[in-house]
Amino acid sequence: MSRADEIYRATCLDILENGFWDTDLQVRPKWADGTPAHTVKKFGVVNRYDLREEFPIMTLRRTYWKSAIDEILWIWQKKSNRLDELGSHVWDEWAQPDGTIGKAYGYQLGVKHQYPEGEFDQVDRVLYDLKHNPASRRILTNIYNFEDLHEMNLYPCAYSMTFNVTGNTLNAILNQRSQDMLTANNWNVCQYAALVHMFAQVSGLQVGELVHVIADCHIYDRHVDLVKKMLDNPTFEAPKFEVDPTVTDFYAFTKDSFKMVDYQCNKFDYEIPIAI
Repeated sequence: MSRADEIYRATCLDILENGFWDTDLQVRPKWADGTPAHTVKKFGVVNRYDLREEFPIMTLRRTYWKSAIDEILWIWQKKSNRLDELGSHVWDEWAQPDGTIGKAYGYQLGVKHQYPEGEFDQVDRVLYDLKHNPASRRILTNIYNFEDLHEMNLYPCAYSMTFNVTGNTLNAILNQRSQDMLTANNWNVCQYAALVHMFAQVSGLQVGELVHVIADCHIYDRHVDLVKKMLDNPTFEAPKFEVDPTVTDFYAFTKDSFKMVDYQCNKFDYEIPIAI
């Protein structure tokens, strides 16, 4: 069993056994048939992944890690909000008539800000500080821009990353306001773990821990039976994650710069409804 499987299973069981149901409350998300999409949740979940030990990909079911990395590159490298620049269709439900998701995610990371050293967007400022100010306690990003929320079709879920260098080790904290455990949890964990690997490599650092802080960690009502079925699956050891060692520029990474060696996982052929 991978460490990611252990953490995922423990988190889901805690939600199912001890979580709070919001069935008596009015909720924003709806199913495709218009029915309110209720959840059972836990508040303030904190999961730690030591990226030095293994890459945190689950084996209980397949995580489409290349698509997850493609999305993180779309957000952090392309700094894009255009769906025609993304290789998957995970954002199609939130598309605007202009073919974007509004001023969300990559758009926010690409906005330039003034610093004593000159203008930087948020990504380039992180990369600059990791090389020039590694002892800084100010290396972070935040895409929850209240001024632009009215122009976002979906408010950012994973909204902030804080980077911290200890010795020659890069650690990071991912803050997430909302987490759908079935559809998105391991997807998010994998893509941000890959991001830490990328930033560490181009900054001459070793990869360390990814700490995932989730305010509202939930399972939707129509996902409960699917999650229970998945948790009964057998598990496998974590695969080996390989990053192309020749890449020294963050903007040179592609989704093909990575390999997942000996990734074994379970088939999960059930249709998963999506709450919008």
